[in-house]
Amino acid sequence: MSNSEESNTTSPVTVSLKALKDATVTFQELEEAFGPDSLGIIVVKDLPEKFVERRAALLSYASYLANLSKDQLDSLESPESKWLVGWSCGKETLKDGRYDTLKGSYYVNCAPAFEDPSLQAKIWKQYPGFPQYTAPNVWPAEEVLPGFELAFRDLCNLIIDTAVLVAQACDRYATAKIDDYKAGCLEHVVRTSVSTKARLLHYFPSKDTNGTANGTTEDEDDWCATHLDHGALTGLTSAMFVDEDAHTPKLHGVFEPLSELEKSPDPRAGLYIRSRTGETTKVSIPRDCLAFQTGEALEVITKGQFRAVPHFVQGAASGKGGSVARNTLAVFTQPNLWEMVDEKRDFATFAKEIVERNH
Repeated sequence: MSNSEESNTTSPVTVSLKALKDATVTFQELEEAFGPDSLGIIVVKDLPEKFVERRAALLSYASYLANLSKDQLDSLESPESKWLVGWSCGKETLKDGRYDTLKGSYYVNCAPAFEDPSLQAKIWKQYPGFPQYTAPNVWPAEEVLPGFELAFRDLCNLIIDTAVLVAQACDRYATAKIDDYKAGCLEHVVRTSVSTKARLLHYFPSKDTNGTANGTTEDEDDWCATHLDHGALTGLTSAMFVDEDAHTPKLHGVFEPLSELEKSPDPRAGLYIRSRTGETTKVSIPRDCLAFQTGEALEVITKGQFRAVPHFVQGAASGKGGSVARNTLAVFTQPNLWEMVDEKRDFATFAKEIVERNH
């Protein structure tokens, strides 16, 4: 039995959008969500009705995108950004050294202010060594994926707006609990950063026949290796599972959302978090909710009061997954490159250290 089969499934701390707006989320709830003994994740419910529609649209686009021709996908790559803008597949390595072809990613520098050409030029000039954060976005032509850019921006903006409210709650806690904490620090990061990046993920259907995910060994973090996010707050949608044999993701001029399975065909597949005690816990995010995870920058900013946690994604075994793809979106709210995360390091230095440590 794999570790993931032995793991627990839990529902994270959940708060309403109204409680965030009314500033009634308690310190106890924040400690249970983000504190030293927590899973480092909080779920926000009672979102605007438009969220459900926007989530379904963009996560459907993930399948349409991944099923474009090789030439079309190649045209959406950004080697100058080290494949951290636009389409990326097979560029990262897994922990055993193999190139990761299990998933495709589409990266966007999604802060609305990032599109200001003068700001782009200024950041590019000031930080020539950080094309991951400064390279311009790449978008497919409208006739290739009609409505894709608009759908991407609409959902990201909603997630960032919600992250601002979570940040406000964290600031209230930190101001009361942490000596010399700069009031409004996290809200400032989330609201004003042009370094915020979104990653639309498409985990390809498993096509092998050996009972493991995508031909890998029976290893629990086969789809996305165990890692920490290095930003502040990471906004996450629940995953969309699509049977791509039953619903072929090919556009014929007009976009239509894909039919979504009610749940994963493999109950082991999904997001897992490793607790402070080393226990592996499967976390479920309801379809009509958003989740927010803590990253390493937030841990430093809050002097360890809120902790980043290791997490990974496990794929569906082929005998259970069949032609089912998994689509999701992560929005990484990160400080601007010039923002200080502690007394000595700006985020550019901090991010560089983490990248060098991880690679």
